[in-house]
Amino acid sequence: MPRRKVGIINVTGYIGADLARLLYQHPSVELGFVTGRSAAGQRLGSVFPHLGDMDLLVTAQADRDTDIVFSAMPHGTSIEVVPPLLERGVKVIDISADFRLKDAEQYPRWYDFAHPTPDLLRTAVYGLPELHKSDITSASLVANPGCYSTAAILALAPVVKEGLIHPNIISDSKSGVSGAGRTLSLATHYCEANDNVRAYAIDGHRHLPEIEQELEMMNPGLRLSITFVPHLVPMTRGILSSCYARLKKGKLAKGAKAKEELHQLYRDFYRDEPFVRIAEEPPETKHTWGNNLCIIYPTIDLRTENLIVISCIDNLVKGGAGQAIQNMNLMLNLPETTGLETLAIYP
Repeated sequence: MPRRKVGIINVTGYIGADLARLLYQHPSVELGFVTGRSAAGQRLGSVFPHLGDMDLLVTAQADRDTDIVFSAMPHGTSIEVVPPLLERGVKVIDISADFRLKDAEQYPRWYDFAHPTPDLLRTAVYGLPELHKSDITSASLVANPGCYSTAAILALAPVVKEGLIHPNIISDSKSGVSGAGRTLSLATHYCEANDNVRAYAIDGHRHLPEIEQELEMMNPGLRLSITFVPHLVPMTRGILSSCYARLKKGKLAKGAKAKEELHQLYRDFYRDEPFVRIAEEPPETKHTWGNNLCIIYPTIDLRTENLIVISCIDNLVKGGAGQAIQNMNLMLNLPETTGLETLAIYP
């Protein structure tokens, strides 16, 4: 069977480069073009030496037709390139936040622009396969979720759907520096980030409306109130999210039996999901380094009767490029795991 053609718009970011790396080993697709205005005219291996075996020239614009395009443009710029591709019948997986939120009025608040194509927000599918697999399969436009959002939503979805918790939720998340992208800034300068941990976006992070949107869809009657605090930690890759909520009385058994019931709930919820693992011990970010897994550890503080859920992902893979390829596989009717069987790099 001929390999399907795919392309990457803006390969020069961290997720764009990881897309190229993962697509290189994909058995069912061929990377036909990569664009990057800052590197136009250069060989891809000159921009990223680790991709030197890929004989591709970085161009300023998409220069050939493909079946699917990954748009890894910055927030606020994908809205310029995606509509023309859709009009030509090309399927698009957008890595930015430009099509994640269903409510166009949220964009001025969180992303500082008025959304020009609210009709596309209604038709775009939020690309979290564990929640929207059937819709992704038939979609023309998939909005790849944010990295923090992926970790938090997957951690909380089972208990929200079953109504096991009170609506006040805290999500405390730590991310490696690559989550900030390749654009230079003082906060990600080595001397600022090394040997340092800092909280940021205390008044609200851009991924918060995604978390609210997706969890509220699972249980509209719960009326969630979510406090989300992200932290920058001195490592390259990885997200660890610690989520807390108060359990409703009478929903689970008492004592150790409650923990067993909670674990079984999570195992049942994600039974058919190849990239979610329910762990018996709290996971670590290195357990997901370089792979497409989300590892989740749900438990209960029996003293306070509070739910604690720890989730780990690689922010550039399950939180970015790997999830995009997972979505591509579904859109092309390929096995969901194709090209994504990579094990974690450890230590």
